[in-house]
Amino acid sequence: MHSSTTSISSNYPLISAFVAFALAQSIKFFTTWFKERRWDLKQLVGSGGMPSSHSATVTALASAIGMQEGFEGPLFAISFVFACTVMYDATGVRLQAGRQAEVLNQIVYELPSEHPLAERRPLHELLGHTPPQVTIFHCIVSIVIII
Repeated sequence: MHSSTTSISSNYPLISAFVAFALAQSIKFFTTWFKERRWDLKQLVGSGGMPSSHSATVTALASAIGMQEGFEGPLFAISFVFACTVMYDATGVRLQAGRQAEVLNQIVYELPSEHPLAERRPLHELLGHTPPQVTIFHCIVSIVIII
């Protein structure tokens, strides 16, 4: 029996998924600095924004499983369906929730200062992604990682 450290450190799909997540989050961290000239440590762990660490992670996971176990097996099928579900969610539910947050923030902003909701912190608006963002950018990033 292998030790758990050896097993985890040699788990190609897990490492691929972790590297894709870390790369996507790092890209967000540095693009925030280039755009706003400020370091935002929340970008290293927070959700939302480009690139999507969720989509990059599950795409890298599915691709690595396919390369290691074969694309015809049940493990790849499960990981592929999982990846598609996460990416569908990013382009559907999460994108719409972000758009709703934008509208709600505008409504709260326009409230009179004496209104009880006027002092609320704004809702997080960058939650989802457009289909081209998910399919093109995230797939490219995650596939580059597994190669």
